[in-house]
Amino acid sequence: MEHVLVTGGAGYIGSHACKALKAAGYVPVTYDNLSTGWRDAVRFGPFEQGDLLDRARLDAVFERYRPVTVMHFAALSQVGESMVQPGLYWRNNAAGSLTLIEAAVAAGCLDFVFSSTCATYGEHDNVVLDEATPQQPINAYGASKRAIEDMLNDFGAAHGLNAVIFRYFNVAGADPEAAVGEFHRPETHLIPVMLEAIAGTRPALTIFGTDYDTPDGTCIRDYVHVCDLVDAHVLGLEWLRAGKGSRVFNLGTGHGFSVREVMDAARCVTSHAVPHGEGPRRPGDCTKLVSGSTRAEAELGWKPHRSSLAQMITDAWRWHQTGHYEQ
Repeated sequence: MEHVLVTGGAGYIGSHACKALKAAGYVPVTYDNLSTGWRDAVRFGPFEQGDLLDRARLDAVFERYRPVTVMHFAALSQVGESMVQPGLYWRNNAAGSLTLIEAAVAAGCLDFVFSSTCATYGEHDNVVLDEATPQQPINAYGASKRAIEDMLNDFGAAHGLNAVIFRYFNVAGADPEAAVGEFHRPETHLIPVMLEAIAGTRPALTIFGTDYDTPDGTCIRDYVHVCDLVDAHVLGLEWLRAGKGSRVFNLGTGHGFSVREVMDAARCVTSHAVPHGEGPRRPGDCTKLVSGSTRAEAELGWKPHRSSLAQMITDAWRWHQTGHYEQ
């Protein structure tokens, strides 16, 4: 069986990707330093603990497993943190990815699936975001991801590296079987924060900004189910294995929901109102981020089947009720 190196495979999206890869007949090899991931989330293949900046460790892992593809999720991803500690993001995300790309090329692993983000687009209110939208990131998180995209393009031109780049929108939900789920410490994502507030395991949710130029004053995001998202990554891997070359795809549903709309959906699913207060906007937050792209559907054959708000919150709520990982 062919191996796929999954960086960040102990994290939220990476662990779901490992499950999907195993189901597709691959052996996912998790490479993670456990700074934000969880050892207990590594359930679908071998685990190798290591840091992206450790070239010798990466070389040893490539030598041991000879992966056919790299699936790169490992990154810091908190927008607010990136605004006040940009060095963390440039060092971990950009410098770490450069080390990984160089190790992959040296090992002859020239297929690369990269987890990018719609944050590379920046502030484009009332504009349909597709793959041709100018990339003008407004925070260090988005800027570091855009830099990695540039690296992949440069290594493609120089060394024949082929990369499928996925720029995705807000990821939510959990494995329907609750084998893995979303668990960050600290938790900053809206849906798990809401569910923890409902469960009484954290203080009330704070709505950051109620004066946005939206129908209810709260910012709008495009939410995609994590299982739909990782299905696209498997399709991206198969795209590369078929020799179709480098390509960029947005992953979103094309439908945006405000913070208050998500809260209303959580109340319907759980039968409990979300305890909440209101606060000022956070630095780096955009008013509206919604995908207008159909490229992934047209070219990859990808369709998001579980990405209704009700389904995402239902699956996340099931996961939250099962308990959490243990280190």
